Amino acid sequence: MENRKKLIIDMTTEGEFVDPPQTEYFRGAFNGRRAPLTERIGRTAVVVAVLAVLLCVAALALWFALALIPVVIVSSAVAWAAYRFQLWRARRH
Repeated sequence: MENRKKLIIDMTTEGEFVDPPQTEYFRGAFNGRRAPLTERIGRTAVVVAVLAVLLCVAALALWFALALIPVVIVSSAVAWAAYRFQLWRARRH
């Protein structure tokens, strides 16, 4: 732990920094260079896989919604028939 670089943050009493931030800490893992090819391919593969999963979930949800349309039609026809039957019974008595 002795070789570790010690960071010193100098601030004024108003909460401002004395010195501007050193850019070497904020460049990222590759010092401003592009990521290696294998990492870029890996990121792209992960993005494509996530998009494929989202597409499958959306297709499954659409299929489920479309499969419910006949159920809704039949249940509304049964409800309409029950309503008409109740009206017929009410008129009869």
